[in-house]
Amino acid sequence: MQPATRKSSVRFRQRSELLDFLLEVTTATSNTLDLDELMSNVAEIVKKVIPYELFAILLYSEKRQDLRIRYAVGHREEIIHNVSIGLGDGITGTAAAQREPILVTDVRNDPRYLNVLDAVRSELAVPMIARSNMLVGVIDVQSTRENAYTEYDRALLRLIAARVAVSIDNARLYRRVERQNRTLRTLARLSQEFSSILELDELLTKIAAAILGLISYDAFSILLVDEQARALRHRFSVRHDQRVNIDNIPLGKGVTGAAAESKEPVLVHDTSADPRYIASHPGVRSEVAIPLVIKGRVVGVMDLENDRVGYFNEDHVRTLSTLALQIAISVENARLYEELAQRQRRIEEDLKAASELQTWLLPREAPAMANLEGAIGLRPAREISGDIYDFSEHSDDHVAVAFGDVSGKGAAAALYGALMSGLLRTTNSRRRNPAISMKMLNEALVGRKVEARYVTLLMMLWHPHSRHFTMANAGAIPPMICRGGEILKLRVEGVPLGLLPSRDYEEIEFQTEPGDLIVLYSDGIPDHLSPSGAEYGRKRLAEVVRRHCDTPAQAVIDAIFADLDSFNSELFDDQTLIVMKVK
Repeated sequence: MQPATRKSSVRFRQRSELLDFLLEVTTATSNTLDLDELMSNVAEIVKKVIPYELFAILLYSEKRQDLRIRYAVGHREEIIHNVSIGLGDGITGTAAAQREPILVTDVRNDPRYLNVLDAVRSELAVPMIARSNMLVGVIDVQSTRENAYTEYDRALLRLIAARVAVSIDNARLYRRVERQNRTLRTLARLSQEFSSILELDELLTKIAAAILGLISYDAFSILLVDEQARALRHRFSVRHDQRVNIDNIPLGKGVTGAAAESKEPVLVHDTSADPRYIASHPGVRSEVAIPLVIKGRVVGVMDLENDRVGYFNEDHVRTLSTLALQIAISVENARLYEELAQRQRRIEEDLKAASELQTWLLPREAPAMANLEGAIGLRPAREISGDIYDFSEHSDDHVAVAFGDVSGKGAAAALYGALMSGLLRTTNSRRRNPAISMKMLNEALVGRKVEARYVTLLMMLWHPHSRHFTMANAGAIPPMICRGGEILKLRVEGVPLGLLPSRDYEEIEFQTEPGDLIVLYSDGIPDHLSPSGAEYGRKRLAEVVRRHCDTPAQAVIDAIFADLDSFNSELFDDQTLIVMKVK
């Protein structure tokens, strides 16, 4: 046997030699179910007995009714990837259509010849026929010499083609079954593993890798439906293992838009011949788009692209369609989780901003007051509440003290509290009796008509020379007063601010004595819960205050917070204290 550059084909002198060779062909083609390995073996076997400069195995697609090169030697890459030959076209197409070999000794004299190389002179095309006269494809050899092939070569290549056809048919059947098995395994993986992945980028990366294990692609994308924009928004794309960005596509436009609008897969064998195709990546020649549908609603499109013409087929469509529902469910769950996480981040940012606003508006320490020592204690919870307080100093040493709570939690409560702080500063800019200030504040809040918002507030005016308080209450917790180790109870009540118009507020006077301790506290202190669910309560607070009645104001705050810490519980509400000690 001679290499492909020799002058003539190999002829078997005895029948036994031919049988041995055909046995070699059968062995080489039946020992593997890998199409690439099988076709490489065929190319080597043919080269041993028939000279060629160009060799190709073209496979037939019943769906497309054409031949595409599956394996080649000597052909240019653009020919391998882009040539599609219809039945009856060219020498190979004619051989396929007639189910008969065609031998051309000089292609310059045959109008059927499709020129792939100017130097070619001879061509031999032999169809591969399997069971029930089924066309598998064509083996095609070409030479730069005239009369390179003979009838003997035609007969020999026909014998080879018959055996190769059976092997290719078996390999394709095996590949189809194996793909189905991999599809089922991937589906099980999607159901088990991917359903627990809620980070969308991680999920899409794993989906892309899982699909690549089933179907080779040059580009893979997931686009999600934006109902408001009526568009497919790019969410994930990879080309040749590199993340890339693509433009959003209006619903109904392009191959992916058509798939989304029709809720059906769209298979494009040649993008250059399909007017719907919108180029996202250079060099793409075939595309398949699979809609992701949940209960009749399209949530997105999975799109695969390849640089070869006609690469994708109906088997690929079936495989991807089998996986589409589970992918759609996993992607939608992750997308909803991502939206929720983004919303939560925005809320947390709003809460942080509101918390900072609240911090700026509330005084950090009590002012110096005649005959009165003051201290402030504030422990903000993770969830912002509406605790408010303020001190307003007047030129005659009188000091107005306000302490209260805005209804609700979160940023809205903090912003309403900011409004209330501004109103307090304005109202208390002049010395007024607490009852008058309360009435003014109530009318201001009622006039703003903020639905379902109100403020509980205790207003106290300190008269330093006579050492007494004038106070009014709008639904706030009354002050806790300790005198000589005993807890005194004050009865002062009123309707919260902002609920009812034209309200008058009761005002009382309270005469203090040196050493008296006045404690103002938010409901976050008595309502504080232990891990077992027990309330800290006013009784326990009163006991701590009673034990520290003779200590400075700041020491009382420290003692209360230390006792709250010993209660061993997470902080769910702001804990605010103002402690004043009469000198």
